[in-house]
Amino acid sequence: MTDAVSWSAKIIVAPEHMDVFERAFNDLTTIVSQYEVEEDKLWAVEGLFINAPPRDVLAERVLLAAQLLNVPEPDLVIAKIPQKDWLTESVASFPPLRAGRFYIHGDHIPPPYPPGALRLKLNAATAFGSGEHASTRGCLLALDGLRKQNHHFTRGLDMGCGTAILALAMAKAWHRPALAVDIDPEAVRVARLNARKNGATDLVKATVSDACGNRQVLATAPYGLITANILARPLAAMAADLSTLLAPGGYLILAGLLTRQEAMVLTAYRMQGLRLDHRYRLKPWSTLVLRK
Repeated sequence: MTDAVSWSAKIIVAPEHMDVFERAFNDLTTIVSQYEVEEDKLWAVEGLFINAPPRDVLAERVLLAAQLLNVPEPDLVIAKIPQKDWLTESVASFPPLRAGRFYIHGDHIPPPYPPGALRLKLNAATAFGSGEHASTRGCLLALDGLRKQNHHFTRGLDMGCGTAILALAMAKAWHRPALAVDIDPEAVRVARLNARKNGATDLVKATVSDACGNRQVLATAPYGLITANILARPLAAMAADLSTLLAPGGYLILAGLLTRQEAMVLTAYRMQGLRLDHRYRLKPWSTLVLRK
């Protein structure tokens, strides 16, 4: 495989400092991840590289970020990554997950499956969204909560769909059409594949778009249920557009934000006339359920 990831550069920081430290990596690699290493305490910020990363540049940036935050400089660990078929290994190690009534599993999990569960068949893939991340799980719990409240809608929208796990969850729970939208053509390809694997091609459609003004998005608006599992700042910037797409009485589920970013995102949507109906906090991530 060409352009294989071969190097890792990692620092361990407090969760409230992750966004600032992540900027040290941003223009050096397109692959930067954040994950918990000590429950409720510390998180890793890790960049993956094809070639050996520039230690001096990274070290200087990490030091500047620490000085900006007035915190001790974290250790920068750069290491060579053993070459493996990561996707195959990830598929094999992906255990089934439960989120309310939703049961998410890969092809490698044989029956029997939990009776009465809403099954979503998803393998580890090149797009985000297998249910493992707290932001995705928070969205699934929010959808299950609305299902229990007997919320009804005509059509749904999954903005920033990744694997289309949330669009599929809507289709499975309500048997209503859902449009899955993502800026990444690869995510849309995976979304369409997952719709086929889950027997939902008649309900889940996927399209490429970098904004809410996509012709297909506008053509099927308004939506009684919208999910947007993205990031805090883009969510705040999309407040007016997403609120316009939402039908009166409809619900909007927002995720991809840290608990400390709730106020910023909520302010943007309250200015559009939406109110907070519920929140799910899976530390340090938060999922907000808003109603129009």
